[in-house]
Amino acid sequence: MSTSRQKLEVQKHLNRLNKPAVKSIQSPDGDIIDCVHISHQPAFDHPFLKDHKIQMRPSYHPEGLFEENKVSEKSTKEKRSNPITQLWHMNGRCPEDTIPVRRTNEDDVLRASSVKRYGRKKHRSIPKPRSADPDLVNESGHQHAIAYVEGDKYYGAKATINVWEPKIQQPNEFSLSQLWILGGSFGEDLNSIEAGWQVSPDLYGDNNTRLFTYWTSDAYQATGCYNLLCSGFIQINSEIAMGASISPVSALRNSQYDISILVWKDPKEGHWWMQFGNDYVLGYWPSFLFSYLADSASMIEWGGEVVNSEPDGRHTSTQMGSGHFPEEGFGKASYFRNIQVVDDSNNLKAPKGIGTFTEQSNCYDVQTGSNGDWGHYFYYGGPGRNSNCP
Repeated sequence: MSTSRQKLEVQKHLNRLNKPAVKSIQSPDGDIIDCVHISHQPAFDHPFLKDHKIQMRPSYHPEGLFEENKVSEKSTKEKRSNPITQLWHMNGRCPEDTIPVRRTNEDDVLRASSVKRYGRKKHRSIPKPRSADPDLVNESGHQHAIAYVEGDKYYGAKATINVWEPKIQQPNEFSLSQLWILGGSFGEDLNSIEAGWQVSPDLYGDNNTRLFTYWTSDAYQATGCYNLLCSGFIQINSEIAMGASISPVSALRNSQYDISILVWKDPKEGHWWMQFGNDYVLGYWPSFLFSYLADSASMIEWGGEVVNSEPDGRHTSTQMGSGHFPEEGFGKASYFRNIQVVDDSNNLKAPKGIGTFTEQSNCYDVQTGSNGDWGHYFYYGGPGRNSNCP
């Protein structure tokens, strides 16, 4: 394609993505956050959403949400005094009735393999525990260290995720820590809703740790995207920007920071809602985006994922979590704590029968446990390439 035609295509895509802003805020990390009127957000480009009436709040929250906050308040007093915010907050806030949208620039789109693939995951990047078929392990070059439950109908999931800034070896690799809400088979029709933090030089042009969401209704083929990079997720919150940098992050043997993420299906309207922390309901994925998830999820996964592109024919040294193995414990290894699922009565419950999965435990591993304060938890991650992971 001639460069001028490509430029034109990129420009058209940027015009579609970047909506007119009521106000723009320059973030210290170089991002521009546009405050876009709530009814002008990218979701409303979707043909099915032309006459959609925005739901400004969920009809129901899951039961059992606020009890656990009372318990953990004592233990997280020092955490709560340094709440996690987003870097751009240092330079301003968005007014009511707008939502903060990270502006996409030309370089962002040009880093993608094509304008069409911008903001999308590669196919086959879902951890598939039961089929540890060695061919599949390196087919996509994605590696995981996860905990999961299956065999029931699930209506949501929650976790508090330790936040780090893992090192990425190659710009086309990433490292993320997230929860997956999955419906359907692992074939062409997989439905997935995902949320967590990621470091992705390809997607964002830097190595910052960023809040992200993802969705697909056809196993990452034609539908879905990260954040607000296509029509789908409807955001209602004016304070938190999808894809924006999280600050501060944890340091080795130093202050530990974590973020809570809850995704649940509103029993009345059927939409899948997302909440960040205890205070921020971010918005929802309308149920019509999905087939299986229009009803319920059949599997929940929590954990880490990295891309191993095997640079120079050896395993990547891209870190997962903190870059340390689970056995190193608190302050060194990254964790998920208070992991819960939402049942058909809209109650948050401890997950039953947790399994774990990792393709190569010498590279990245996972270890589960449970106690009074953290409920069900696990440590996960690793350094990638090392003497046992060549």
